Amino acid sequence: MPKKFVFLPPPFPAVNEWKAMLEEAVDGIDVTVCESREQALTVLPDAHAAFGALDPELLGCAANLQWLACPFAGPKPSFYFPELVASDVTVTNARGVYEDHIAVHIMAFILAFARNLHVYLPNQLRGEWDSLGEQGPAIYLPRATALIVGVGSIGAEAARHCAFYGMRVIGVDPRVSVTTEGMSAIYPAEALDDHIGDADFVIITAPQTPQTQRMMDMARMRKMRSTAILINIGRGASVVLDDLAQALEEGVIGGAALDVFEEEPLPATHPLWKAPNFLMTPHVAAAGGFLEERRRTLLADNCRRFFAGDELVNIVDKANWF
Repeated sequence: MPKKFVFLPPPFPAVNEWKAMLEEAVDGIDVTVCESREQALTVLPDAHAAFGALDPELLGCAANLQWLACPFAGPKPSFYFPELVASDVTVTNARGVYEDHIAVHIMAFILAFARNLHVYLPNQLRGEWDSLGEQGPAIYLPRATALIVGVGSIGAEAARHCAFYGMRVIGVDPRVSVTTEGMSAIYPAEALDDHIGDADFVIITAPQTPQTQRMMDMARMRKMRSTAILINIGRGASVVLDDLAQALEEGVIGGAALDVFEEEPLPATHPLWKAPNFLMTPHVAAAGGFLEERRRTLLADNCRRFFAGDELVNIVDKANWF
């Protein structure tokens, strides 16, 4: 009897191409694309695996479900509702497909601050020429330290890039205990406050978990160097935006660059829009080529593993959302 795999609604534009890819890549797979919730309620009782998001009602009818493939690296916390967390369903996510693109975005932020572009670009728009020549402000990266908060695939790739520019790189992570390429030391997550004051760049690549929500508040920013730059490309919930705006206005830290925000889009009235020494991009750090191909490849690999009885890639700790 073939194993049944279900694409949950709503269907995405290329779903039928993904269906054909799985049917070609995985022997004995029976793939159904659900066009509606009603169809999902009908087919889930016989499904062994699914791609997409569930809710308590859908999970309740999925008596044979063993594996749920989350389409995202870090979905909203509501994805992990209590019944799913308590269930025996294994969840995997899509981490590992973005790291090169996001690491380049991190370096763009670092280089912008290192070369004072956060000042020169606004000056250009105002038609202002304000040059100190070789006496102008700059950060000499071979003398700078980067602290990476969250040393998963993105953090590890960022460490490699930072080291290429001569930076000293340290990390904190609740799971990773071995240094990655370019990293000189790694510490447990609870040691963040012990080392945050050592860094010229504090780079958050951590996922959203119960422990990382609002982790960067005013109290923690005050532990940073007054010249340090805070960069967040992990999850918006990690940084308290009102505290960040105040920290920038008061000079508590030297600057900040965000790609993700507690509230998106950032409200037009929020003081961060006019905060000094601040750069922002609108949640675009993952932009780049080959993402759909990488997601398809990951899903096909996990389907082959699942139907062969092998361990899946990217298994999630459901209680911690990652």
